[in-house]
Amino acid sequence: MYIRKTQRVFKGKTYLNHLLVESVQTPQGPRQRTICSLGSLQPAPAEDWLGLAHKLQSALQGQASLRALPAEVERLSRRARQRKPSAASAATLSIEVERVEIEEAREAGPVHVGHQVWRQLGLDALLVGAGFSPRACTLTEAMTLNRLICPASEHAMPDWMRSTALGDILREDFSTLADETLYRNLDRLHPQRESLERELAECEKTLFNLDDSIFLYDLTSTYFEGEARANPQAKRGYSRDKRPDCKQVVVGLVLDREGFPKAHEVFDGNRQDRESLAAMLEALEKRTGKRPGTTVIVDRGMAYDQNLEQIRQRGYHYLVAARQAERNQWLAELESEEGWEEIVRTPSPRNPFQQKTRVQVKRQPQGEVVYLLCRSEGREEKDRAIREKQEAKLLGDLAKLRQRVNKGHLKEEKKIQQAIGRLRERYPRVARYYAIDYGSAEKQLAWQELAEKKAVARKLDGSYVLKTDRQDLSGEEIWRSYILLTRVEDAFRDMKSPLLERPIFHHLQNRVQTHIFLCVLAYHLLAAIEHRCLQAGVHTSWQTLRQHLRTHQVVTVVLYEADSDRVLRIRKATTPESTHREIYATLRIPTEVIQPVQTWGRQTRSDEKNLKL
Repeated sequence: MYIRKTQRVFKGKTYLNHLLVESVQTPQGPRQRTICSLGSLQPAPAEDWLGLAHKLQSALQGQASLRALPAEVERLSRRARQRKPSAASAATLSIEVERVEIEEAREAGPVHVGHQVWRQLGLDALLVGAGFSPRACTLTEAMTLNRLICPASEHAMPDWMRSTALGDILREDFSTLADETLYRNLDRLHPQRESLERELAECEKTLFNLDDSIFLYDLTSTYFEGEARANPQAKRGYSRDKRPDCKQVVVGLVLDREGFPKAHEVFDGNRQDRESLAAMLEALEKRTGKRPGTTVIVDRGMAYDQNLEQIRQRGYHYLVAARQAERNQWLAELESEEGWEEIVRTPSPRNPFQQKTRVQVKRQPQGEVVYLLCRSEGREEKDRAIREKQEAKLLGDLAKLRQRVNKGHLKEEKKIQQAIGRLRERYPRVARYYAIDYGSAEKQLAWQELAEKKAVARKLDGSYVLKTDRQDLSGEEIWRSYILLTRVEDAFRDMKSPLLERPIFHHLQNRVQTHIFLCVLAYHLLAAIEHRCLQAGVHTSWQTLRQHLRTHQVVTVVLYEADSDRVLRIRKATTPESTHREIYATLRIPTEVIQPVQTWGRQTRSDEKNLKL
């Protein structure tokens, strides 16, 4: 700092003034900035000006006690402090250390990661292209990040947004946000689902260099809270969630081999697996275009001849697990010990707790179809345990039905036969091993074990049969391709657990569909995050990352200026810990959460009262 003399002539009179000036570095080079006006400085001699400037600089930086300075220096330094501060002067603020405070601490790490991955996938540009306003883009991102980080209903979302650093990161004020605004945004999203899903899949394919040679398709169910009478798709059906008491919808999902979603559809709650395939293939072509030669992998529930013909007619190949009747015809080959090839299944990086398993396979071409016989020791125990559990439940329910008939609580033969049919539907795996009959003359319900069929089932425990029209694949390639279908199961597990797709509280059909679409969008982010980790050799899950990131926060630092009533508030992120930095580096996102924001104000009466206390 130094003192510069200036003069100005007004109405014939010359006025002298002395300015306290400092040199600052700017992009245009060094410049001089006025700190404050010191008046005439009379009668101080000019040779003392530089020393006075140095004393003022020390006083302003808190390097000397003002009480030890001359009265003139103290007066001038107070004048310098009372001027409007600039960004540079805040760095040299003299503060009262005992009064430093931290306010409005908000969780930032998970939101920061979600926001950065949202930007990497280009979702804002896709929403703008669909005609969304900046406000609608922000709300859509906020609702998606809620499902990714701490899923809640639209009614609870505003409170969650205000409890995190989401407003700081998105530069949006959520203080007055109401749930009705979010409901309207769901309605705005609904007609754009197909186009957004199509363009997002194309962006991910380019960004992650994804392969479209394999599509994995499976279904799950999601149940409702309440009757959902306003939704025609809400119906009772086979519940994968073990909630037959609730209405539900069925969700079909197609992934590529890396686990990224390609298309999804919402079906009626009573839609059977095999009845959904044609609609799903049509939806897939709308999202990805027609891709002849692609292999579609589906589970046993869609292994009917008409389903396989639907796949072939669209120019695709198929790979499925054969149904029970087809497996029985290979009993002799399954019992034979010749021609088997052993495959070692190492634990998947996506599931580090999985154990190494050994599977034996035997390739059996038959015309245009290649069958792959598979035997697994671990699966043998699982099949036996499932069958015995189902068998015990069937026999227990048959005993209850017989008791109802004997006591006369169920008399009509038609209703008794219907009850038997429901038990067969409920336990299809084991009902085939029993002959169940109601004698109208004796009015007795009886059943008999079919020992031969059950013996065959025991022999087939641990075995299954795959079939495909791909003649160019070896036995190991067929098996490893089919095992990829477990990624759809993993996706459903993620959507139902960390993303909390279920239960559904919406009752309107379009909002139910958009709710599921938001879960799929959140799963896109989750898949991208975990894919980045796998690329870096880090085997972890989003749930684990989310827990580590919660301690990275955004806070407001409150600084009270010494000998003044002014207060400086700095809104900034805490310094990332080593764990945070490792996660950010792995995901290729910056460590800086927000740009610090400085706000000057005056002490309030409450501040002064707290100081006195």
